[in-house]
Amino acid sequence: MIRKSTELEADSVIIDLEDAVPPDKKDEARDLLRRLVKELDWGRRELAVRVNSPSTKEGLKDLALLSELDVDLVVIPKAEGDLSFIHRSLGVSLEPIVETARGLARIEDLVTSEGVAAITYGPADLALSVGGQAQRYQRNEYAKTAIVVYAKAYGVDPIDSVFFDLRDLAGFEAECREARALGYVGKQVIHPSQIPIANAVFTPSKEELELAREIVKAYESAARQGRGAIRFRDQLVDYVHYATAKRLLEDYGEGA
Repeated sequence: MIRKSTELEADSVIIDLEDAVPPDKKDEARDLLRRLVKELDWGRRELAVRVNSPSTKEGLKDLALLSELDVDLVVIPKAEGDLSFIHRSLGVSLEPIVETARGLARIEDLVTSEGVAAITYGPADLALSVGGQAQRYQRNEYAKTAIVVYAKAYGVDPIDSVFFDLRDLAGFEAECREARALGYVGKQVIHPSQIPIANAVFTPSKEELELAREIVKAYESAARQGRGAIRFRDQLVDYVHYATAKRLLEDYGEGA
């Protein structure tokens, strides 16, 4: 599976040392990771490793291993506070996972930690932490919105959580669209069949980009004439619509 990940059409590949590895196989998994990271080439893909919680002995062993390896990102499960010490120790970017009540309450501490580039959450663990149901937290508006708001406030990328039903690709697509509408910039996937859908939803279509270009052009033309709001395709367009269109073009290398 790790070898196949070098060919996936994904932006990032996360090798998991935590939940995917039985407790008695942790050392074996670290040995495998040490060997394959030196052997394989992920090309343009970001190589990430999800470690065990840094508050555990296994997590500390994982971090010690990563100090020897060339990876791009460390994913921190059950993150609950300032993670700057990990960035200072390893010199790589971090992505905390909000999976506990304390982690949700301390999102600001997470996104302002040194080296944090993205943040995501785990609905099943979060539900367990508060005594709730995983299905309810899978689409919990409060948790999902809070993560986006704090992430965007500090220039961090919010990444939506995994979708567990591998047979329900329509449901996966719907959740992707909901996440993008909230402001998420990507989604975790757990099977190759989900990748094309996530890429399609989170990458603006040619039609979206063309509409954005037209809005920017029309608004800037009107602004030169002293107007702050315009009628565009029978819709009111003011500065916030202009700024949204401009940012979409900038984010995807289109310029203004």
